[in-house]
Amino acid sequence: MATPAAASDSRSYGVPESVGVEIAAARAAHAGIDWKACPADWGFEAPIQCGYVKVPLDYAKPFGKTIDLAVDRIGSTGTPQERQGALIYNPGGPGGSGMRFPRRVTTKSPLWVNTSKAYDFVGFDPRGVGHSAPISCIDPQEFVKAPKADPVPDSVADKNAQRKLAAEYADGCKARSGEMLPQMTTPNTARDLDVIRAALGEKKLNYLGVSYGTYLGGVYATLFPTHVRRMIVDSVVNPDQDNIWYEANLGQDVAFQGRWNDWQDWVAKNDASFHLGDTRAKVQAQYEALRAKAKANPIGGVVGPAELIGFFQSAPYYDSSWVPVATTFAAYVAGDTQALVDAIAPDMSDTKGNATAENGNAVYTAVECADAKWPTSWAKWDRDNSKLHEKYPFLTWSNAWMNLPCATWKAKQSTPIEVGAKRGLPPVLIVQSERDAATPYEGAVSLHRRLAGSRLITEQNAGSHGVTSLVNPCINTRVDAYLLTGKVDAKDVKCGPHATPVAPAPAAAKSLAKSAASDLPALEELPAVR
Repeated sequence: MATPAAASDSRSYGVPESVGVEIAAARAAHAGIDWKACPADWGFEAPIQCGYVKVPLDYAKPFGKTIDLAVDRIGSTGTPQERQGALIYNPGGPGGSGMRFPRRVTTKSPLWVNTSKAYDFVGFDPRGVGHSAPISCIDPQEFVKAPKADPVPDSVADKNAQRKLAAEYADGCKARSGEMLPQMTTPNTARDLDVIRAALGEKKLNYLGVSYGTYLGGVYATLFPTHVRRMIVDSVVNPDQDNIWYEANLGQDVAFQGRWNDWQDWVAKNDASFHLGDTRAKVQAQYEALRAKAKANPIGGVVGPAELIGFFQSAPYYDSSWVPVATTFAAYVAGDTQALVDAIAPDMSDTKGNATAENGNAVYTAVECADAKWPTSWAKWDRDNSKLHEKYPFLTWSNAWMNLPCATWKAKQSTPIEVGAKRGLPPVLIVQSERDAATPYEGAVSLHRRLAGSRLITEQNAGSHGVTSLVNPCINTRVDAYLLTGKVDAKDVKCGPHATPVAPAPAAAKSLAKSAASDLPALEELPAVR
């Protein structure tokens, strides 16, 4: 293997990425991480520490251009004898930051008390995200500006207008972040993960991945099966090559409709609290009336149908959103327009938050467009989404426009790797709810089949995204046992659902509307393939 000095004169010559990552990992292991107090504006309190890990932009050119990846950590809380190493986290996206993970220790999250005794909790910003060579596709203030066009088209002209916006977005990605785009792939992020492992001084990886983080974990397990010590994947992307990513998004549309129906059934069951209708059909009629009014005259001047989708889709994503979304909706129907505007309207003064939102969307687009070849025929997009919209109207067109930039992408698109590992991989723990909207259940079954020796825990009759963050002793005890001992059950496990959200008492529902929006998950805590 060439040394850095010997190879530096021939940095334009490529090597296989598998060789490049070995070189980068050896370099990182030697350099380590210069841990320091986190910058004040990053928002991470002591004793969390921050640092950087240097990785090649292109692993085929390990002595070429490098980028710095931001990482943070908090040390294990147990005795030296209890410590088992570092546990690295990815929340999904693609485009999500894992840097809040160590705060599960500082905030004393009860589900992670046992695990934090054994592990340092380590988060990182993946390439292109946050503090790790962030990419951008459009001015952030323009990105968040509202109201946007109704995603459900009424005419060919509406579709053509959306097609134009998508093409312009793809062009903006090329103009603002062109050098990074070909390298924004999941395999490269998996290689980055291995370099971070080495920089931490870890011989093997302990990893928790949620949503897109499960695909990252599956790719890592494929590329580096003997480097895995413990791996939990939660709410699983179907890694089938023909599912990444066009078909995955079509599958989301079907699953979101099912979970939207579940939420409406719950709202109807709790009509005494919300007064939105005592059947799903009546709740849907209220939603359609709201949508029609927002289309005709955006509420507060800023909330149109597109903004409503952005708000309401958190309910099928997360059970924790059921009460605040229903409460805000109920307040609007009862005459409180401001509660809805406050919950949905962009804060144009929050330039930092707006930049984070734009960056997250840019990375989401860049990774999905770079990972796979997308259909370039508008006729196919139109046909597939028009057909889906007939039965699954909640998210279909909104999701289509979000991904359409990939049809006119101006950078290299790869072929997804065949995810799977048989030799050298220890048991992987897979956790999945049956009615997950963002990552349908079939994804967990597919990954389970591909990773020899893995175990699948199914949360039955449930559909919240990100199961390991929920209180369900049947699951929580097995997650702890796996991380602390490496043991899995002799066979797959089926668990009952976590507790259904409790609607507020009828008299309290109206008074809760003012605070409902603050109860919604924070942007950086939404681990989702969006």
